[in-house]
Amino acid sequence: MADPASYRPRTGEIPTDPGVYRFRDPHGRVIYVGKAKNLRQRLTSYFANPATLLPKTYAMVHAAASVEWTVVGSELEALQLEYTWIKEFRPRYNLAFRDDKTYPYLAVTMGEKFPRVQVMRGERRKGTRYFGPYTAGAIRETMDTLLRVFPVRSCSAGVFRRAEQSGRPCLLGYIDKCSAPCVGRISEEDHRALAEDFCAFMGGEARRFIVQLERRMADAVADLDYEAAARLRDDIIAMKKVFERNAVVLSEETDADVFAVEEDELEAAVQVFHVRGGRIRGQRGWVVEKVEEATPQEFVGHLLTQVYGEQSETDGRLPREVLVPAMPEDADELTAWLSGLRGAKVELRVPQRGDKAALMKTVHENAVQALRLHKSRRAGDITTRSLALQELQEALELPEPPLRIESFDISHVQGTNVVASMVVVEDGLTKKSEYRRFSITGDAARDDTAAMHDVLTRRFRNYLAEREKPVEERDRGGKFAYPPNLVVVDGGQPQVTAAVRALAELGIGDEIRVVGLAKRLEEVWLPEGDFPVILPRASQGLYLLQRIRDEAHRFAITFHRQKRGKSMTASLLDEVPGLGPARKKALLTHFGSLKRLKAAGLGELTEVQGVGPALAAAVHARLNGLGDAAPAVNYATGEIIES
Repeated sequence: MADPASYRPRTGEIPTDPGVYRFRDPHGRVIYVGKAKNLRQRLTSYFANPATLLPKTYAMVHAAASVEWTVVGSELEALQLEYTWIKEFRPRYNLAFRDDKTYPYLAVTMGEKFPRVQVMRGERRKGTRYFGPYTAGAIRETMDTLLRVFPVRSCSAGVFRRAEQSGRPCLLGYIDKCSAPCVGRISEEDHRALAEDFCAFMGGEARRFIVQLERRMADAVADLDYEAAARLRDDIIAMKKVFERNAVVLSEETDADVFAVEEDELEAAVQVFHVRGGRIRGQRGWVVEKVEEATPQEFVGHLLTQVYGEQSETDGRLPREVLVPAMPEDADELTAWLSGLRGAKVELRVPQRGDKAALMKTVHENAVQALRLHKSRRAGDITTRSLALQELQEALELPEPPLRIESFDISHVQGTNVVASMVVVEDGLTKKSEYRRFSITGDAARDDTAAMHDVLTRRFRNYLAEREKPVEERDRGGKFAYPPNLVVVDGGQPQVTAAVRALAELGIGDEIRVVGLAKRLEEVWLPEGDFPVILPRASQGLYLLQRIRDEAHRFAITFHRQKRGKSMTASLLDEVPGLGPARKKALLTHFGSLKRLKAAGLGELTEVQGVGPALAAAVHARLNGLGDAAPAVNYATGEIIES
């Protein structure tokens, strides 16, 4: 760990202007981004007596190796630049507002040609509108009820494509819960308008649609069209059922997000209720670790910046009013920024009395309960991960805990379709965004040790190339920019020797520790030992090594099966006379998989552009193992003669 005094800037060198600062680790990676009204005052606070720092702040300044800053013209510019850099660099020590539960959202993919209504979890996607979150049961019921009123497409891309090709809609199209744009029952423009109405209803404009349907029902009754009136009546009942499911808490014209925070010395729980049309439309929660001692006003500022910054990038709709427990210090700049995102005025308020203050109290009670539940669940997990890293440090005689571990595995079947995987664990947790996979060919594929040498050489050759780049280019996210504290290879002494040799040839053999984990007895092999290290069966360190080794094996097997499946498909089609690369690609694109291609009839094969009757017969015969017994074809007329 670095000594903060080794990179502390002189006080006189730091400007007193507003700006944004970045802490970097020894590899040049940005690990923390912050903003300040007065850069000198803020930065000098990081180099004060370590005993006065929060634990995570202490860890951050000791993990850093340098600090730099950028002066800006105003606090609003500092706010915008800080958010931009946090999104770009993903610093590990910045507050990360992650949902404490995985509630599903009702999503409408407005970015697609024919928007689709579906239930979604996980990260938000650009061009998609989200409503919720809901409980699992409520969201399915809501979606099923509304599709009878707004029959927007809800099928997957595969189902939609098959319906287009066959000219027949799926079941939802037959029972009038889909307007069937796949078969042209509705135009692209009308279907998008239907999706917009669905979004408007979910966004709080339910009363408008209910009133419209009531008028149409009255007109139908006046025209003695009782069947149409009955259908409209059922639609109104369905709308009211969804509309009335949410509790009325404020007046109907109220659109607001209500935030509340409960915190202790180390962590903070955040809850937000989304109120639209006076009704609670959704709820979200986060629990975050605090990096530095921040006032409630500063914490709320960080919270709003990240939450609404992410929402604006995913087509989220900002409300007219944001209710917070404490007014941020840069409230004017935040209000201007939020108003710019919404395209209309946004009001930032701290409710003092009345219904809104009462709702704020309810939201705060949810935050209290969330923090209590989080601590009871996470205490054991954090302790276990820390213990595992400490055990590995002691057993493998590492200079510091292995905060970043990379594991490599080789997968093949009798030397064919050889592939390798690389998985990454940081702070004891998998980091799937940095997983990598490798195809291995030539001499490197002759055995496992040669393959391991090839993979390690390629991975760390890329690291050395990234290391030579300027720091600014490394910030843009090179694939192999940062080295691990520990490399784990699947296997025993031969695999470890091959890995160590690869690192030595690159000149970094002394920088990175390599161990192997053999499956038979779960032995840990070191480069310099004739005998393995045996960790206790109940060791958390051994359990962590097993998990990362098994994850690398799973990732490699998955890639191997994909590659093997593609090669099998390619080899079968390669043997069809007259079938070139373009037509082969067209067949696979049209049917989507080898299974559907094999099941296709001769008539379906000829629907693919460039595939005539004779070629279709040859493909059909080869895929179904008919040999020379291909169906007869009348070449004069192109007619297929099926027996």
